[in-house]
Amino acid sequence: MSNEPDKRSSGRPNIDINARQLLIVHARELFSVMAYDKVSTRMIAQKSGVNVAMIRYYFNSKEGLFEAMVRETLAPIQILIQQLLVEKSTTNLFDLMRTYYRVMTLNPAFPRLIFQLMYLPNTNNQRKAMEKIFTEITQPLQHQIFEPLAQQGVIRSDLDPCLCKISFMSLMVFPFIAPPSILSIQGVEVNEDFFVRLLEHNLKVITGGLVLPTKEPL
Repeated sequence: MSNEPDKRSSGRPNIDINARQLLIVHARELFSVMAYDKVSTRMIAQKSGVNVAMIRYYFNSKEGLFEAMVRETLAPIQILIQQLLVEKSTTNLFDLMRTYYRVMTLNPAFPRLIFQLMYLPNTNNQRKAMEKIFTEITQPLQHQIFEPLAQQGVIRSDLDPCLCKISFMSLMVFPFIAPPSILSIQGVEVNEDFFVRLLEHNLKVITGGLVLPTKEPL
């Protein structure tokens, strides 16, 4: 057995290139089903199979891990919104909904987490963090996307762009925050096939209700 001293810096964890992503994935799983205060860094690290020191190394704190988890989950959606800011078209608008469904089908409990946090007191740190992120990502939808689409004649002139945004968000969010029992009463089995069919249905609803048709209906 070697008597050479350990040359690693004291307190510095072994770096695993997969550790950061594992922490993000399992933090999302735990925060989605448990109250924030009930989720400990040790619990997240144990479920991830990594040293708890990795949380401080990558994120500084549980709060930092939580914010990184939210931002990285919503990143594909933010990218599509940024594309919409550059090229305002129905194609990009539909791609945004498709991306949202794709991301949330993989993380079906995540929208409910957002919903629950936004009902917390406005002094709550997690609600403040969520509001900040949500505002950064979604605010352009109204003034920089829906209003220009209305001005271009893509959205019907008798519709309020702000309310169009609410309708659009409702079609995206509701299926993921609705209690499964409510959907079950309606004869709906919540699974991947359901979300695929609902996405295409919603796109047809938008085309028929929000966006002027490009040709006469059959």
